[in-house]
Amino acid sequence: MEFINLKAQYNEYKLEINQKINEILESSKFIMGEHVNSFEKNIANYTGSKHAIGCSSGTDALILSLMALDIKQGDEVITSPFSFIASIEAILLLGAKPVFVDIDEKTYNIDVSLLKNAITPKTKAIIPVSIFGQMANLIEINKIAGEIPVIEDAAQSFGASLTYNNKKYKSCNASFIATTSFFPSKPLGCYGDGGAIFCNDDRLNDKIRCLLNHGQTKRYKHSYIGLNARLDALQAGILDIKLKYLDNEISLRGQKAKYYNKHLKNVITPFVENGYESVYAQYSIRCKDRENLTNKLNKHNIPYAIHYPIPLHLQEIVCNLGIYKKGDFKVTEMVCDEILSIPFSPFITKEEQDKIIECING
Repeated sequence: MEFINLKAQYNEYKLEINQKINEILESSKFIMGEHVNSFEKNIANYTGSKHAIGCSSGTDALILSLMALDIKQGDEVITSPFSFIASIEAILLLGAKPVFVDIDEKTYNIDVSLLKNAITPKTKAIIPVSIFGQMANLIEINKIAGEIPVIEDAAQSFGASLTYNNKKYKSCNASFIATTSFFPSKPLGCYGDGGAIFCNDDRLNDKIRCLLNHGQTKRYKHSYIGLNARLDALQAGILDIKLKYLDNEISLRGQKAKYYNKHLKNVITPFVENGYESVYAQYSIRCKDRENLTNKLNKHNIPYAIHYPIPLHLQEIVCNLGIYKKGDFKVTEMVCDEILSIPFSPFITKEEQDKIIECING
């Protein structure tokens, strides 16, 4: 049994993907070019965003976004302590200070009720993480932020949406800037590393495009200190094929998640807010005795993952700053002790789910 069955997905679209790879190999145009342009246009249309900028990873997407906002040493950036390290890695690399706001116990997204008190005159950006495939409450976050730029970390939520006042907002187009990841295990994943940045501001788009290509404004003219953070054509071509099937896969993810929700016992299953559509980047449960449950899963050869075992404020690179300590974010710490992700993908079979359910319930 696979934790995420990427092989089944590849076999489903194998002919189209192989044809696209061969087409790019024959063209010998591997960096930027028409295939990247096509993919950027298609994901911009998908999200409704004016600009979509392909880049080398979700991490680089965050770094580039902060660079474009001129985040520097001494600035504060608010984010969640419950996420992958990339969410603060970008902040720390630029010398800024991560300021954490605890999470909501049900959604695991940033607790909006605590956000206002975390804002200071040094706050230069807010990065809400749309965790596990469900968007953060970006409507309220944007209201509280006011003029402070909000960057949705949508590494796990591409394709998700929320509806507010009868208007549907897609993940990656509900804030000033958004970033996503196309790591292979994501709802839309490539066969290597890849990411994208979304915005509706022309000047910001132009600056980010320069920054990801060595700060180059014209060929061999460099106006910024930039990165080599381009999305390559092979990954763009593969993603363009898979994008056509994403909505169907999201529907399948929802069906598989409902099956788990209906049959799993004695664990806390994922909670999705009314008006929100999750893409279930992972299917994560919570249990009080995680060690006992993982022992059972190991015994039955069922793979699992812990997303995430250590809160960001207790990671060594943050502890060394001397800002936070154990007990500062109690909900996050509790969730980190209880969270467990079980096998899940659009291609997981009923037989596989039944085996997992039987193991967990038994």
